[in-house]
Amino acid sequence: MAKTSAEISQETHPEVKGGSAASTLVRAERALLVAVEFSGDRRQLSTAARQARSAAAVREAALDDGANADAAEHSLSRESSEVSAFGVRTGPRGDFQESLAEFEELARSAGAEVITTIVQRRLRPDAATLVGTGKIEEIEGLALSSGADLVLFDHDLTPSQLRNLEDRLPCRVIDRTQLILDIFARHARTREGQLQVELAQLEYQLPRLAGKGKAMSQLGGGIGTRGPGETKLETDRRKINRRIDHVKRQLESVRTIRRQQRQRREAVPVPVVALVGYTNAGKSTLFNALTASGVLESARMFATLDPKLAQIQLPSRRKVLLSDTVGFIRDLPHTLVTSFRATLEEVERAEVLLHVRDASSTQMEEQKEQVEQVLGELEVADKPMIEVLNKVDLLPESEQRLLPASADRVAVSGLSGFGLDALLAAIDEALTRDPLVEAVFRIPQSEGGVVAALEAGGVVSERRFEGNLAYLRVVGPASLLGRYRRFRYREEAEPIVR
Repeated sequence: MAKTSAEISQETHPEVKGGSAASTLVRAERALLVAVEFSGDRRQLSTAARQARSAAAVREAALDDGANADAAEHSLSRESSEVSAFGVRTGPRGDFQESLAEFEELARSAGAEVITTIVQRRLRPDAATLVGTGKIEEIEGLALSSGADLVLFDHDLTPSQLRNLEDRLPCRVIDRTQLILDIFARHARTREGQLQVELAQLEYQLPRLAGKGKAMSQLGGGIGTRGPGETKLETDRRKINRRIDHVKRQLESVRTIRRQQRQRREAVPVPVVALVGYTNAGKSTLFNALTASGVLESARMFATLDPKLAQIQLPSRRKVLLSDTVGFIRDLPHTLVTSFRATLEEVERAEVLLHVRDASSTQMEEQKEQVEQVLGELEVADKPMIEVLNKVDLLPESEQRLLPASADRVAVSGLSGFGLDALLAAIDEALTRDPLVEAVFRIPQSEGGVVAALEAGGVVSERRFEGNLAYLRVVGPASLLGRYRRFRYREEAEPIVR
């Protein structure tokens, strides 16, 4: 069973501060959110923005980290608009505000009650604590006065930063990766999903063991300072390493069963079409609209974790398997992509990808970049892809008319059903591995099973009877029509590829 990070930490070292809670993020725990805007990161600024801030760089060198730098950066943000990581100019801190809203939704998806959000703007991250000393004192005071159960950081914390913050703050500290892992642990339902979550949690926890509580700190040298601290640390490391090996063996067993199931499925070739996209883009709603499967639809992030497969029939009457997959998100931890590679096998094996995009989002292009980045890591970015602009029902009619339409871009609404026929037709056109062909068959009426198979799997455009023979002109998948080659009428009537 997948566990939250705090539960794993509690099992491994029960002396950790805050470990008395039976679980984390299961009930509505009170959380302080901390977001930091590092506008001094030159990699996220365009050339024009860097030139605009060249004068500020001179002042920056003379400022100490802390309140002065914070105030200086606040004034600089008024002088020029921010530029997103993808070089798209936005309003002042526009992209940061979108990221902040997404972070708050992540916290709510994890079951947290957001007390307040604390924002700091810095030129660069503090190596020891990510935020400045003054900001830590502010967070500590708010945590004490509000009775917060935990502090959530919208950044990945290094092991040393995590230790330093836990030493200073009166409650648990969780970074972005650990938060996402906890959400995954809540939503994993299948055995494979639970194992993958646990593997990612253990690999996250391993480098963060050192310094977890005073009893585990590595003791210094000298008389009276030697003790079992290092032994305890190494013992916990061995426990986690043994558990990692055990989980990997179990995962390999599950994958072996999956491979056997896939081989049986592939004995009768059915193309796979996979839904991919940013989290909360409406993939599960669209999946239900196309398959009537009744899978969970939720506005919460990562509501779908375990892959779902269902068969659908296209306008050509050929059948395909539609796969619903986990959603992606900005700064998706690489360990998650690695751990969930098995879950994403359907994406790797799919013949066509449906990139579901939220047409009502103001961050459509950035979300597209994030999804394409993950698809690149999975080495599937070159697969045939159809962009599905979902949630068009949330747009004004004037904007709906402006949405571009083409063979590889379709506007739909999974909620209202708008555009689904056009989407199915686009999938039909995109499938190339088992193309549509046309052929004429001459079939004895005693072979009723052959006639039924052709009618079920293809479109009969012409039908006539002569005596005991039925003549059918059929458009269907090449694999299906090839199965009944012996009944094909006239050699010159070879299938015509469409």
